Amino acid sequence: MSTKKLEKVRVKRKKRVRAKVSGTTTRPRLAVFRSARHIYVQAVADDVGKTLAEASTLSPDLKDALGGLKKIDKAKQVGALLSKRLKALGIEEAVFDRGRFLYHGRVKALADAAREGGLKF
Repeated sequence: MSTKKLEKVRVKRKKRVRAKVSGTTTRPRLAVFRSARHIYVQAVADDVGKTLAEASTLSPDLKDALGGLKKIDKAKQVGALLSKRLKALGIEEAVFDRGRFLYHGRVKALADAAREGGLKF
């Protein structure tokens, strides 16, 4: 598949997912972005347009502890950190937004770790 066609498919998938998923202050949208080296997740309240919490492999809390781990293990750590931060804000439920990425591999590992941390989605 050519690069331009692949990018069109990804953009189309992102629009399709985003049209169905929306977050509120009591049930934020967990927006995931994955690059080749890092993974990022934000808890977004779309009704007020504000990011409530975030976590990534570049977070100061995790950066030192992630050395030598595989990418999936890093994603699990990020999911656990985000669930801990949302629990501190009193948020128990969320909506998962995988964006343009398939629910597989690192994205799935992050979601499972967030669930194990106590988030419901």
